[in-house]
Amino acid sequence: MKFISWNIDSLNAALTSDSARALLSRNVLDGIIEYRPEVIAIQETKLSSKGPTKKHLEILEDKFPDYEIVWNSSVEPARKGYAGTMFLYQKSLKPVVTFPVIGAPSTMDAEGRIITLEFDDFYLTQVYTPNAGDGLNRLEERQIWDMKYADYLAELDKEKYVIATGDFNVAHKEIDLAHPNNNRGSAGFTDEERQGFTNLLDKGFTDTFRYLHGDVEGNYTWWAQRARTSKINNSGWRIDYWLVSDRIADRIIKSEMVDSGPRQDHTPILLEIDL
Repeated sequence: MKFISWNIDSLNAALTSDSARALLSRNVLDGIIEYRPEVIAIQETKLSSKGPTKKHLEILEDKFPDYEIVWNSSVEPARKGYAGTMFLYQKSLKPVVTFPVIGAPSTMDAEGRIITLEFDDFYLTQVYTPNAGDGLNRLEERQIWDMKYADYLAELDKEKYVIATGDFNVAHKEIDLAHPNNNRGSAGFTDEERQGFTNLLDKGFTDTFRYLHGDVEGNYTWWAQRARTSKINNSGWRIDYWLVSDRIADRIIKSEMVDSGPRQDHTPILLEIDL
């Protein structure tokens, strides 16, 4: 089976804007379609609390006619038009869809950050992990989130295999970003966040990219938009992941980045696994 995950950074902009960046985003979507993945996970949709508009759905159904669409949007008391996740899955699949609440602090559980698909033999779940924020003002809450989320995945893993993906907003090791010394202590590369990710893996999960590729350097999933040459210079971070239960790690066929051309920000990531 093939799965693709992508932090799209505004579904509305990608589908309806005529900006140069939106055109690049649509090119990425077209590239995803060519893979014919069974499931597509999308983070940071930034949709309203009501979800996609009629126009959004028409465009998505035109681009992905063979896919069902489910979403989880930020709702009050959380910020409007913030965070959010979406799954597109082939209509031949019949998963049970849930929108988990994990007991996260503040408004995190209301920000549309998790969707889980339950199949006969496994769970496929996606996450848009909260950022530690400017000045690390959300780091303490982020640490609680990391513990709650790790516990949630561990509970799923007791029942069935787990495949988890998304923007985890952390570069786990120094080889997961181009300039670790310059970014030490920054959001996404604090000791606390890195330890949180280690704790998650220690509960029985495998980082599929590292499993296949070892300690290869220079492979990233995100390049800052504010630095015009970040992607040209490959000054990036690997913060998007496909994780699987340790006991199915030997079934991984591919775990790699999907080429997103000149578009900065996140690039999609692909997992191919024999289930």
